[in-house]
Amino acid sequence: MKLTFLGATQTVTGSKYLVEADDKRVMIDCGLFQGYKNLRLRNWEKIPIDPRSIDALILTHAHLDHSGYIPKLVKSGFKGPIYCSSATFDLCKILLPDSGHIQEADARRANRYGYSKHKPAAPLYSEKDARDTFDLFKTVDFERKVELPGGISFSLHNAGHILGASFIRLSSSKGTSILFSGDLGRQHDPIMKDPAKISSCDYLVVESTYGNRLHDETAPIETLARIIRETAEKGGTIVIPAFAVGRAQSLLFYINKLKSENRIFDSIPVYLDSPMAINASKLMCHHIKDHKLDPNTCRNMCDIATYTRTVEQSKAIYSENINIPKIIISASGMATGGRVLHHLKNYIGDRRNTILLAGFQANGTRGDRLAKGEQNVKIHGQNWPVKARIEILDSMSAHADYKEILSWLRDLKTPPQKTFVVHGELSASQKMSEHIEGYLNWNTTIPEHGQVELL
Repeated sequence: MKLTFLGATQTVTGSKYLVEADDKRVMIDCGLFQGYKNLRLRNWEKIPIDPRSIDALILTHAHLDHSGYIPKLVKSGFKGPIYCSSATFDLCKILLPDSGHIQEADARRANRYGYSKHKPAAPLYSEKDARDTFDLFKTVDFERKVELPGGISFSLHNAGHILGASFIRLSSSKGTSILFSGDLGRQHDPIMKDPAKISSCDYLVVESTYGNRLHDETAPIETLARIIRETAEKGGTIVIPAFAVGRAQSLLFYINKLKSENRIFDSIPVYLDSPMAINASKLMCHHIKDHKLDPNTCRNMCDIATYTRTVEQSKAIYSENINIPKIIISASGMATGGRVLHHLKNYIGDRRNTILLAGFQANGTRGDRLAKGEQNVKIHGQNWPVKARIEILDSMSAHADYKEILSWLRDLKTPPQKTFVVHGELSASQKMSEHIEGYLNWNTTIPEHGQVELL
């Protein structure tokens, strides 16, 4: 068995791994690179394997850093099946076309205003390219063993990260197994189920997004209540760049709870300004068995916000409510694109307002630069002074921290022969590796981009 690391090595984006066994090639995840320019440029590089030679693709979950390269892979010749959970497919049907739409819109804007050095600027793929992938998807139930032609088999197990998120346990015909953690969810999350327990694997590929950190133990609802109250009392607006899948729904859950308990003004309007997040929220009630919420709670959570689907409705949030305190939840979560950029331009220059970063901000992203205190931020080719208060809400993360990862790893009855620490900035992966070796005495390695391992 051969394992090649094509992404998410010493970075949290671009998750891609190629497994070759039994004369077959299977790709695990197919994500976009985000953040620093040198990483984003990898999306445009030809991957070092002919996409037509890949027999199957298996997805851990729908977030774009794990699925967002699929349309490009298919456009380049991949024609095999794409296996994932039912909820992951439903989310991909939302996320992938939206990604193509944003890329097309960004290219048009760059050409209109001339701030791209490419003449003309072009999208990596289009909305149509994304929709053209749907016929390749095949859904798989959790815990069900799937036999692929040639001897490879796999099963999906609930990862608890977002709706439909999975671990992948893949085995060759000789019985050698690799477990891919994908993104590991947290224990005792109020919405998502706890990650499934896995008892054995020969090799392990584990994420390390928060491998060097512990989450703030302050309940996120307490921090959120304080920020909303303080900003509203000044007459300000709270703008929350939020991942459309997972984070947006958690925010709605907490805001609904705060309003029902009279801990914030019931009259403060809440806007969910992301067609993708709106559609993802509605899926929560469709996939009710995949999370902890009962149908009534799920409906109440989704009904707390005004949904703004059209561009005109999005613009009206500002033009018709300039001086009214409000909460705006809009994608993208790292402020790399989408409608939230227009809200940042409208609100970031006023000291009464708050920009609330409610999720992980990859190095080099606009959200990361705001978190690090930069006084000017570039949006659509212009610099905008940062006068609004910047708040960070780490305790809402959907990723396990290093203690939670170690707790999950302890369920393995025997140590893997080797543990590959991925999907983290280098400092986080190094610390996670130290924790695993120190607490569990396992053999770990931090792969480099393009590294090949014979198992």
